[in-house]
Amino acid sequence: MKRFMNSADDFVDEMLEGLCAAYPGFALDPQDRRVVRRASPAGHGKVGIASGGESGHLPLFTGYVGPGLLDSCAIGNVFAGPTVGSCIAAIKAADAGRGVLRLYGNYGGDRMNFDLAGEMLEGDIRTTTVLGTDDIASAAPEEARKRRGVAGILYAYKTAGALAEEGADLDSIAEIAARTVARSRTIGCALTPCILPGASAPTFAIGEDEMEMGMGIHGEPGIWRAGLKPADEVAEEMVTRLLAEIPDGSDGRVSMLVNSLGSTPLEELLILFRKARAVLDEKGLRLVQPLVGPYVTSLEMGGASISLLHLDDELERLLAAPCDCPFWKV
Repeated sequence: MKRFMNSADDFVDEMLEGLCAAYPGFALDPQDRRVVRRASPAGHGKVGIASGGESGHLPLFTGYVGPGLLDSCAIGNVFAGPTVGSCIAAIKAADAGRGVLRLYGNYGGDRMNFDLAGEMLEGDIRTTTVLGTDDIASAAPEEARKRRGVAGILYAYKTAGALAEEGADLDSIAEIAARTVARSRTIGCALTPCILPGASAPTFAIGEDEMEMGMGIHGEPGIWRAGLKPADEVAEEMVTRLLAEIPDGSDGRVSMLVNSLGSTPLEELLILFRKARAVLDEKGLRLVQPLVGPYVTSLEMGGASISLLHLDDELERLLAAPCDCPFWKV
């Protein structure tokens, strides 16, 4: 795989330096240069929100640091979670005196290191955790707590971040993040693999004439693999699968994210969005604040994911609240 890079060992650190140089709202934490924080931290008394995860998924995770979203983010190597030390530094960077919400995806290494970081800071900083669990292909509905967190976690960043800017307390912010996660659903469809920097082979193999429904962002097995299908058929199946799990109390308002997994261009996303929107209309659902673009990627992986957030009055209000980072502005 041809890449613009100097060495695989320096790939993440040089990327982070470039990120902060290109976007002045970001700064590397002086105590740990694998932590991105706001260049102008929020004022004293605001609940902080810290996230973290692997490199290779930009704009997730570090790209969503900013007003109305995250306060800090710990980042690991490509497809490897952040260290305990980076998790500690991210929590400290987010702390403004009222506690910190740890908000990240449901992956074993991330859970272990963030939990250990929270334990080590116990008595100094109050923290609590909400995990993203929106990938419907990764576990059955009755085992939803085992599901992976993918693109739908952006909605939790947004609603929790907006409520934190309003001055709410940690328990309220954790509740809104958990409610957002519980009302979010995502499914992906992969076309081509990605290759880690310095690796000699792709992360998984898929035929030139194949696609895989439900494959995870690292190549985790999906629901089916078959020959290429028309975009309308794929989009309809994805939305239909998402709508098979409508949360209790939903009143028909949804936000939808049609996301590129890396190399899929905007033109193809818009073709998928066109059909996905039509399916929602046919089902009598009202679309609110749609998102289309590369919001959560996996290097140059070909494919797309679709996420739905089933709204209520408070979630819709928070989704519409201001936020400001280079990759998502309201």
